[in-house]
Amino acid sequence: MSFTLAIVGRPNVGKSTLFNRLVGRKLALVDDQPGVTRDLREGDARLGHLRFTVIDTAGLEDADGDSLPARMRRLSERAIDMADVCLFVVDARAGILPDDRTFAEILRRRAGRVILAANKAEGRAADAGLIEAFELGLGEPIRLSAEHGEGMDELYDLLIPVAAEFEARAAADAPETDVDLPEDWDDVPEGSEEQSVYRRPTAEKPMQIAVIGRPNAGKSTLVNAIIGEDRLLTGPEAGITRDAISVRADWDGLPVRIWDTAGMRKKARVQEKLEKLSVADGLRAVRFAELVIVLLDAAIPFEQQDLRIADFAEREGRAVVIAVNKWDIEEDKNAKILEMREAFERLLPQLRGAPLVTISAKTGRGLDRLREAVARAHEVWNTRVTTGQLNRWLEGMLAQHPPPAPQGKRIKLRYMTQVKARPPGFVVMCSHPDLLPESYSRYLVNNLRVDFDLPGTPIRLFMRGQSDKNPFKGRRDKNAGALKKHIDKGLPKARKS
Repeated sequence: MSFTLAIVGRPNVGKSTLFNRLVGRKLALVDDQPGVTRDLREGDARLGHLRFTVIDTAGLEDADGDSLPARMRRLSERAIDMADVCLFVVDARAGILPDDRTFAEILRRRAGRVILAANKAEGRAADAGLIEAFELGLGEPIRLSAEHGEGMDELYDLLIPVAAEFEARAAADAPETDVDLPEDWDDVPEGSEEQSVYRRPTAEKPMQIAVIGRPNAGKSTLVNAIIGEDRLLTGPEAGITRDAISVRADWDGLPVRIWDTAGMRKKARVQEKLEKLSVADGLRAVRFAELVIVLLDAAIPFEQQDLRIADFAEREGRAVVIAVNKWDIEEDKNAKILEMREAFERLLPQLRGAPLVTISAKTGRGLDRLREAVARAHEVWNTRVTTGQLNRWLEGMLAQHPPPAPQGKRIKLRYMTQVKARPPGFVVMCSHPDLLPESYSRYLVNNLRVDFDLPGTPIRLFMRGQSDKNPFKGRRDKNAGALKKHIDKGLPKARKS
């Protein structure tokens, strides 16, 4: 990215709508009520040939102290300091309000470059507000309509000089690309170093991590502790986070992109439109992640909603790490950890062997163990096993416990191969796959976890039918006649007596 553009302004002036227009997708939540956006959201923007990073911020409100609006304002001011250029958005239809003048003064003091934009400026009703914006002293305002896409060409003209200035910096910051696994995996000799290599995260392609859990479990606090700064809004109130916010960081040498998601309550309790959008945004973040950290509250772990969240991550095929937060306030730690491990094995058998790490996001204790568990789970998620290893293992499994013969039909499991990774997926060629009971598939999956060291990762096992009949039986060889003529041609002719 060549430069960073922060969209700032008071609440409900159309900042998130403009953000979605620039990134080309509906990433930020948009609603008629003010104050929907609370965190900083980054996106990859595209305007003409320009490529840059755009930051959507919370509405600037004149508030002080430790209240929620005051914390949101401090977060937006941090975005002003981070950005290379600020796009100050005002409402052309509402005109210039006292808060607009206050924050124009803040931008003059703290921002290096400011572009003034009068949004909602379609039609003659916005002419008065557009003229009034000149009195802010930030130059000539551009006339925008984020909803209808008007004024994007004017914004493009103003950003071209900014892009040219930061082009050299973007070239210097471009990271190296990674190397993918070879396609001819089975041709690699068993036991060689190439078999243990997988695509390690880089700055170009960091590990995608989603942090999910119930409200007030400490997800935003955990992300702030990992990246080492108060980037995300936190507090004792439940439900502060609304958007699924992603941040890039270097976690002790591990390049990561972490998604902080909104707390997910039971479906019956989600009534407001805004909360439904927040939960949907969090579920979308899980689908785009490689690894999911399911964050539990040590006081009430493995609630019904926690089980649903963990099961959703497993069904989506993501690597899963269970983290138990607020461990610093737990009194009887030994008894509690034994109780949780027993509940984990009993309630989530589909994630058997997944890491269970106790942490304190507030104090930072246990984050080193969480980082090791995340790196290990991601490596297991990328595991590949050669066909030769799988078929030798399958012979042992069949000898130890042969498949049943329902209705007197013997089921033959002929061979097995891995067809995909991330997560590992296997196919077993067999006769009568529709008659093979689910319990036998679970038997194979459970032993795959143990014998090939695949703890906790989702495993996909598919049974594919193969006929017992000889495919060449009753088929006349098309080349047989031609071969006979060729042989007869080379033999000496019989002499006449």
